[in-house]
Amino acid sequence: MKPGVLAFYRIMAYVTAVLLILLCASMVLKYGHYAGLWAEGSATQQLGETWTFRIGVAHGWLYMVYLLVAVVATTQLRAPIGRMLLVLLAGTIPFGAFVAERKVTHWHERRMAGKPIVGQQSPAKSEESRAS
Repeated sequence: MKPGVLAFYRIMAYVTAVLLILLCASMVLKYGHYAGLWAEGSATQQLGETWTFRIGVAHGWLYMVYLLVAVVATTQLRAPIGRMLLVLLAGTIPFGAFVAERKVTHWHERRMAGKPIVGQQSPAKSEESRAS
């Protein structure tokens, strides 16, 4: 993988994940009146409406950047298409991009060590196969 691609991917994964979590929190503020948390039209709901729009737009644009960087990173790692799609979808699930970032970093470390990123066997399984 080219230098800087992994670092940029990691930054975008964290930014995307944090914005998505903030978007979920602002949606609670916006729609909390349905659960009786505050009155409809209150300052809390209006704050939620404002921040839902702002964070939603920011997350949407930055998710597009995340998609581009994730495609580049997973292509350079020669990840299978299924895993690539899971990494791309991770930016739409709260906390998902954190998990995907750790996986992609792990794949990069395995590639640098000359190991494949798929078909990993646990040490216990590989010892059992050698014994037979």
